[in-house]
Amino acid sequence: MKEEHFRWYSQQLSANIDMLVYGDRGFPLILFPTSMGRYYENKDFKLIESAAWFIENGLVKIYCPDGIDHLSWYNKAVHPADRVRNHIWYDQMLLHEIIPAAINDTGVFKVAVAGCSFGGYHATNFAFRHPEKVKYVFNMGAAFDIKDQLDGYYNDDVFFNNPPDFLPNAQNEHFKDMHVVLGTGNQDICLDANVRFSEILRNKHISHWLDIHEGANHDWPVWREMFPHYLSLIK
Repeated sequence: MKEEHFRWYSQQLSANIDMLVYGDRGFPLILFPTSMGRYYENKDFKLIESAAWFIENGLVKIYCPDGIDHLSWYNKAVHPADRVRNHIWYDQMLLHEIIPAAINDTGVFKVAVAGCSFGGYHATNFAFRHPEKVKYVFNMGAAFDIKDQLDGYYNDDVFFNNPPDFLPNAQNEHFKDMHVVLGTGNQDICLDANVRFSEILRNKHISHWLDIHEGANHDWPVWREMFPHYLSLIK
């Protein structure tokens, strides 16, 4: 399948950013790495390989941006307010640099977002902060609550980047057009988080599927099985 590597200077981050892109056409999907993961992680752990049929047949074009968790949520060397602020710059990079490029590449005016484990946090947070840009959310073993990364610190920036907090009272007409998958396993350490998030979505009448796999834990083989199934839902 076609693979391209891009590196550019991000005006939002004031730093270079790397991204791998797979395919030459199809529905654009932004695929995030797990905690502290790099742009090549989803390739190395064969999640991209699991989606090869969809990429090669022009059904999806997958964008794998680098993460900056080492500067934001996992950066214990700076104050929690700075961790949140660094993440907001990352969010703005996605919104103003990657999303417009994906839309321009494919001619599709909304994207899908996806991620495993902490990558699911990134997918979910971006989607519900910017629902006018996102049609599908595919989570695999996702985590959603960011407060444990902030040493008890809390402000409005934390609130608006913590989906379990801001979503219950959020109002946006684009929510009704979103389709969300919460993939987890009955042995997944994030099972309870997914069940709770499903309840939030149900209370807001947001279309979603809580997909609980029997015998499945929190690991890449499970996510490689889930991912192509979820891609088949794109219309």
